[in-house]
Amino acid sequence: MPADTHRPTPRTLSLGSDTRHPHGTSPLLRAPRAPRAPRASRARLRIALTALVALASATLTALPSEAAGTASSAPSASSASSALTGTVEPRVAGRLTGTLADGATWIADVPEDWNGTLLLFSHGFGPTVARNAPTDAVRTELLARGYALAGSSYDPNGSMWALESAERDQFATLDAVAARIGTPRRTLALGQSMGGLVNAQLARDGGGRIDGALGQCGLVAGGTDLDNYQLDAEYTVARLLLPGQDVPLVRFGTAAEASATADLLTRAVTAAQGTPQGRARIALAAAFLNLPAWAPGQDRPAPADWDGQQKQQYAWFAQGILNFVEGGRYAVEQSVGGNNSWNKGVDYADLLAASPHASQVRALYRTAGLDLRDDLRTLTEGATITADPAAVRTALRTSSAGQGLEVPLLDIHTTADNLVPVEQENRFAARVRAAGDGALLRQAYVERQGHCTFTTAETVAALHALEHRVSTGRWDDAATAGALQRSATALGLDGAAYAPYTPARLSVGRPLHTP
Repeated sequence: MPADTHRPTPRTLSLGSDTRHPHGTSPLLRAPRAPRAPRASRARLRIALTALVALASATLTALPSEAAGTASSAPSASSASSALTGTVEPRVAGRLTGTLADGATWIADVPEDWNGTLLLFSHGFGPTVARNAPTDAVRTELLARGYALAGSSYDPNGSMWALESAERDQFATLDAVAARIGTPRRTLALGQSMGGLVNAQLARDGGGRIDGALGQCGLVAGGTDLDNYQLDAEYTVARLLLPGQDVPLVRFGTAAEASATADLLTRAVTAAQGTPQGRARIALAAAFLNLPAWAPGQDRPAPADWDGQQKQQYAWFAQGILNFVEGGRYAVEQSVGGNNSWNKGVDYADLLAASPHASQVRALYRTAGLDLRDDLRTLTEGATITADPAAVRTALRTSSAGQGLEVPLLDIHTTADNLVPVEQENRFAARVRAAGDGALLRQAYVERQGHCTFTTAETVAALHALEHRVSTGRWDDAATAGALQRSATALGLDGAAYAPYTPARLSVGRPLHTP
């Protein structure tokens, strides 16, 4: 489960049980989507409702940096004039805060020389505290460039996997902020990690409310794909490294239960690293986890350096990745009301065959003298975990994206992301293309290890590329690796590492559905 990262560093029917739908292809996953209203009609409806929704915003407060007195309810003549010359005079500048109807809080930072663009930031998995920028350095740079920044906490009364409320609270934040500072000339969404999934939902549903979206290391494959491929890795560790033990992997009743499973699995991996047989099985679990073979602080192993690749995958395990996985699973299960993952019906031989790490696993198994086919057969025959259909339906409703786009979306991702594998971008792009909106999506990649480890320059350059698309109606070459690298380097900030890259397929072994 991805954690929010702040700085560049490191029917009583169970899914899979219906023989008419092998490999877990339940009808729940393939229900046809209701026809979508024309984009223009939906946009006009949202615009018409904006004023009404703003009136329903809960009590708003402002910190001492806010100008004293009550702001005018209409833009001033000077605001209208400055909007035409490149800046907008906000009704209120400085740090603003407020509270929404569900208890979510929001914050906004508004510069005196506002350029008229409001950036709506969706934060990642973690405490439900309002944030309006991915890092302090990015906030400082964007404010200096005249952008206003806003973001909400999401509903603080439930799970940290706050997808039930996040999109609603972000749109409500737009209304609340506009009621204080005036209507932005342009609104762009920015989301990171779990917030990247929220950001993709805003891009899907935000026509007339936002003009474009920029996603960073986004969990865009959605909550069910995430829990499924993580389940495959956890199950592999439990089945092959802890044979005969009954290890709880789903339906955690408490956070402590999830933590106990994480500790048990991590100890098993640590012990297994000491033998060739153990290392081969760790590599198999890492392949199912879509775990990169390039760890922070280390040189990237050569393409056929199987031992070197395995050591760096193990480094991710040693850093505690299974604690994030199990803690995140508990939060997702809280949010969706049960277990939304399953492995009954999964063929683990087929799953490995489609993995970009298959050659590494086969080589390590040969070196260890293990029968890979036997282990894969053991996994397939023992796969009996079923999902709770209601939880799957809830996850599809709240925690998925890719059913279409209403505004341009640029996603950027590091190539060696341990928490949200870059392969999620491949899965997401296929869904967007299937919905007929591929022309609105661009994806670019930063050659670096870690989750959300972007420099300020990389973030600003990506924002400028999105602005080019919004302003001109064309991407041109603005979102290519070469153009982004030149743009980021020219800023003279903290460096950049954009590079051409095509992510492999996400190893998940379940249907590529478009709900």
